[in-house]
Amino acid sequence: MSVVISGGGPAGMMLGLMLARAGVEVTVLEKHGDFLRDFRGDTVHASTVRLMDELGLGRKFAALPQSRLGDLVVRVPGTGPVALSAYGRLRPPYNYIAMIPQWDLLNFLVTEARREPAFTLRMNTEATGLLRDGGRVAGVRYRTRDGAEGELRADLTVAADGRHSTLRRAAELTPEEFPVPFDVWWFRLPRHPHEQALPPSLVPGFGHGDLALSFARSDYFQVAYFRAKGADPQLRAEGVERFRERIADLLPQYADRVDQLAGLDDVHLLDVRLNRLHRWYADGLLLIGDAAHAMSPAGGVGINLAVQDAVAAAALLAEPLRRGRPTVAALARVQHRRWRPTVVMQGVQQALHHLMFEPVLTGRQSGPPTRLVRLARYVPGFPLLLSRLIAFGPLPEHAPAFARRAD
Repeated sequence: MSVVISGGGPAGMMLGLMLARAGVEVTVLEKHGDFLRDFRGDTVHASTVRLMDELGLGRKFAALPQSRLGDLVVRVPGTGPVALSAYGRLRPPYNYIAMIPQWDLLNFLVTEARREPAFTLRMNTEATGLLRDGGRVAGVRYRTRDGAEGELRADLTVAADGRHSTLRRAAELTPEEFPVPFDVWWFRLPRHPHEQALPPSLVPGFGHGDLALSFARSDYFQVAYFRAKGADPQLRAEGVERFRERIADLLPQYADRVDQLAGLDDVHLLDVRLNRLHRWYADGLLLIGDAAHAMSPAGGVGINLAVQDAVAAAALLAEPLRRGRPTVAALARVQHRRWRPTVVMQGVQQALHHLMFEPVLTGRQSGPPTRLVRLARYVPGFPLLLSRLIAFGPLPEHAPAFARRAD
């Protein structure tokens, strides 16, 4: 019984850790030499925080450098502040979203997984294709950073290699794409010493055809700039001075520091995708996380939905793997378990696109999203319901018994 996982992101590492705790031989292939990449998903939601406790990792996870994400509050002229979320009103202790650099989270998971004799991690090793035995996937071809090539056979191959999945392409699987009205440009601005005492919060800024969200991090502000999809060439042609002006107009409290953006190389484009496969598996192959369903950044649910996929896959496949090769029916059960939560959360994201982003990006309004504000003000419990759905998802997974340890 052996598993090879392509992709050392949150889904791949979590699945590797849990299967190794079940005694399944797991090898994770990660094409990079480290995890130090800016502006990967950094939001760890309540469902994942609870999972850390169930795995016996809660105290160690809590010791990692992190902050707590505040609620999204908009200021409505003539009305005052309106909270669109209410994470603090969820049942404690799982009543917050943690902001933690993804490299810290991944290094933490690697450290814990390496305690298991059945776990192996190969850095600087990229899965480049699939091995086949008749009509069945039997492992991967790989290439190391120094150009060496090889083959790794396994009873199960898992593609956790992201929205541009190499193995998905090798398996000739094509996701259905859904329209997204925007792209996101990420960057950071310095946080002054006197601002350290400010409570963490999401700070929005609305303009004519664009908007921005600021997240308070340990010693800087992480800013997301939203504009209509495909606008990157125009923004870069306009130059950094014009971009600084846009940010100062949207977030005037940062006008004193936008000159810290030395150039547009400091601004990182995320080509936002929203898609999903109709079939997440083939004989000997399973796709999870962004390889199976790319998520929009709306709500920051991508990491946590991918981790939930990993938990479900481990729970459903550990025993079939102990007996040998999992059947196609066993792989289908993973998709069946995770299909509805994926569809629901992508529907929630599409609703947020329609209610929050489209009115501003199309120029129909230049202030807070009117319909979303009305829902928050006049529908009892709406902010709490939305927060619970984002924090836990419609079907939160729990660690199976074989993966649990005392904290």
